[in-house]
Amino acid sequence: MLKKGMKAYSILTGSCPKCHSESMYEHTNPYRLGHLFDMHERCSHCNTKYKIEPSFFYGAMYVSYAVGIAFAVAAFVIAFLIFSASLINTFIAIVGTLILFMPVIIRVSRNIWINFFIHYDKKAVKA
Repeated sequence: MLKKGMKAYSILTGSCPKCHSESMYEHTNPYRLGHLFDMHERCSHCNTKYKIEPSFFYGAMYVSYAVGIAFAVAAFVIAFLIFSASLINTFIAIVGTLILFMPVIIRVSRNIWINFFIHYDKKAVKA
């Protein structure tokens, strides 16, 4: 389902948006909280610069809001509609979900944001 050349591949794997050959992050595990924001400066395959300008990833905060809402809605549907939990338990499930998945939400938001500006290039893969 996920193939190189698709935006979803780069977004979900955190790979270079231009060549999809390596991870943008120094540590692929987002739950290493001390290294959550550590990114390589450039891709070693296609030389794409990840931090396009200072404060580039501030825009990812807007994306993280939407991604967080999606996680919260999913938690609501699962807790309230499927398991018929009370409203207070549903609220606790939503907050717990957002806290638990915070590192994933941050990384996915950064991946979505950079994929708005850098597109896959077949020629970059061969270079």
